Amino acid sequence: MNLPERFSNLPEYAFPRLRALLDVHAPGGDVVHMTIGEPKHAFPAWVTDVIVQNAAGFNSYPVNEGSPALLGAVADWVGRRYGVALDPATQVMALNGTREGLYNAAMALCPETRNGRKPVVLTPNPFYQVYMVAALSVGAEPIFVPATAATGHLPDYAGVGAEVLNRTAIVYVCSPANPQGAVADRDYWANLIALAEQYDFRIFADECYSEIYRDAPPTGALQVARDLNADPERVTIFHSLSKRSNLPGLRSGFVAGGPETIRQIRQLRNYSGAPLPGPLQAAAAAVWADETHVEENRALYREKYAIADEVLGSVQGYQAPQAGFFLWLPVENGEAAALKLWQDTGVRVLPGAYLAQGETGANPGEGYIRVAMVAPKTEMQSGLIRLRDCLYR
Repeated sequence: MNLPERFSNLPEYAFPRLRALLDVHAPGGDVVHMTIGEPKHAFPAWVTDVIVQNAAGFNSYPVNEGSPALLGAVADWVGRRYGVALDPATQVMALNGTREGLYNAAMALCPETRNGRKPVVLTPNPFYQVYMVAALSVGAEPIFVPATAATGHLPDYAGVGAEVLNRTAIVYVCSPANPQGAVADRDYWANLIALAEQYDFRIFADECYSEIYRDAPPTGALQVARDLNADPERVTIFHSLSKRSNLPGLRSGFVAGGPETIRQIRQLRNYSGAPLPGPLQAAAAAVWADETHVEENRALYREKYAIADEVLGSVQGYQAPQAGFFLWLPVENGEAAALKLWQDTGVRVLPGAYLAQGETGANPGEGYIRVAMVAPKTEMQSGLIRLRDCLYR
């Protein structure tokens, strides 16, 4: 039986690859999991009450694009957070988690050709793996643009040159960045939007870490596009309750953008989507409407930032993340460091190379490990101390 070639060169996914690296060895101490970005803070206790109160909805097919209550709650949140007015009926769609949306938006919106040639999808490097798979699925060429210390850990898309930009259909940006914690400021967004207007490509802004930050809230792509009076279809944003509200299992997110963009994504969803169950939509609407639990969650992460700074501040090359809950720590070799750390201490981290591609030479993640600050504070502090003493002393 013939199999498609477009996925034949995919690297093994990061976490099976990590298990193959580590699990053949015994841990060198009590295990501390610092690999996957799965929030462990408590979600709002009243979420389960809302689900129970709406449990009769499990007897009905859910609204495909999102219930009016959920879409209204999302539009209201965007208005409060970014000062951008959205029509919930035409500019918002509920998602079964942002990964689904980031993938299906490319399926719905990437053209078959750009200026008569194979289209390009630009992604940061390191990157969230769904960006690459989305590009391959639509027959586009993924091009991985380094997001390194030299570029402020954000990709310099203008630097790819006119030949590539003339073929570019979609650009993915993650801000706050996974894994580096860098934040795209207003100037970054303004320059990228101007580039998109010049070369007529779409910006997919993955902003799922936007509510976890140290000081000032990260600037949103949609608010800058509004301020610049850009084409309303130019920027599409993706958000989630997974990180904001510690609800990764709820599988609730949203996509927002121009009316034609959302119409196209909704049309694809009509045929192939897996909508969020009605009772979970009711819970999501209530969660988007509440900020108290978000502020409490952010305060916990600020305490974790302070712990990381105290434990690792003397490490050469340590950069405190601006936002998000990952540490991007420099090492000589990420795989070797992760293996040594596991065998010597039982602390489990992810080699940075597993999140990047080595397109033009060295893999930009090779000299890093990614450390998730999701464990309880005492456990996280112990893990970081063991990590420091094992790798940096």
